[in-house]
Amino acid sequence: MARKPADPLHDPRARQLLRTLIARYIASGEPVGSQTLARHAGLDVSPATIRNILADLEDAGLLSAPHTSAGRVPTAQGYRLFVDALLQVQPLPEEEVARLRDRLPAGSGTQALLDNASQLLSAMTHFVGVVSVPRREQFAFRRIDFVPLDGADGEAQRVLAIVVFADGDVQNRLLQTRRPYDAGELERIANYLNIHFAGRTLAEIRVRLVRELRSARDEMQRVLARSVELAEQALTPGNDDMVVAGQTRLMGVQDLADLDRLRELFDAFARKREILQLLERTIQAPGVRIFIGEETGLAPLEGLSLVTAPYAAGGQVLGVLGVIGPTRMAYDRIIPVVQAAADVLGAALHPEP
Repeated sequence: MARKPADPLHDPRARQLLRTLIARYIASGEPVGSQTLARHAGLDVSPATIRNILADLEDAGLLSAPHTSAGRVPTAQGYRLFVDALLQVQPLPEEEVARLRDRLPAGSGTQALLDNASQLLSAMTHFVGVVSVPRREQFAFRRIDFVPLDGADGEAQRVLAIVVFADGDVQNRLLQTRRPYDAGELERIANYLNIHFAGRTLAEIRVRLVRELRSARDEMQRVLARSVELAEQALTPGNDDMVVAGQTRLMGVQDLADLDRLRELFDAFARKREILQLLERTIQAPGVRIFIGEETGLAPLEGLSLVTAPYAAGGQVLGVLGVIGPTRMAYDRIIPVVQAAADVLGAALHPEP
């Protein structure tokens, strides 16, 4: 008669053995055998009973047995059960939270904060740190200046727009205009935008400019028309992006020793698009989310896990940060780092409404 596998969700001994096996495997990277579990699981049961329970866990799809070893390793399904039901996570120690605050001080400018956050995530976890960049339309505009370029006759169709946002970020954008502009025109347009639109978001500016253009007359209409042309380019949000740090750390991961595998992974980091889309799937989910192996839906990330958390300021979610590493990562260590980094980064960002 076929043996019916025990339900790991209801058998306390199976839960304890699975928890211990995964913890030992994360620490050593070696398949874990029944004798090791007998010594470390804290269960008063015979080795034969342990072997039977391990067989049940394997039948349930939570463990697998490599051909070269008598020990077992967790499957992606086993990691999922471990993370969802067996893992005990403590808050990040206060001294490490203080380290995050020191490296992510308010007023540093958004880009500097995002760069530092990704580097800190990588340094604190020894894996890859990723941070999605907030969409610029979420931030109020503070000031704009236009600088004419390559106009030998005093007029230019290439204009450098210098845009300062309320969060302190400064962006330089090269504009190709439909008609030449002289320095005086560019100054008048910049003054008009700065006087009438400072403190508004990009979406509000575009809507109001078009509305005012329809009702304006004569000289004001000409100023508005020119303002619309320049503002459409200068204040249009750029492509969403993300900041990545620590990709080369994965080269030392035992589970990722295959060169072709690493090449695919680095190509995915270079493209960014697929990973950014994965991050965006979590932007409205509060707290930490974890994707294990195939759950990411991205072939290059099979065999890896992604731990993410959204960061917010003023009650508005701005983006997502996270850590990418092997499925054999110390989740109890990574999860509080990601959550604390999201909290500290959000506190350091102060976009005006």
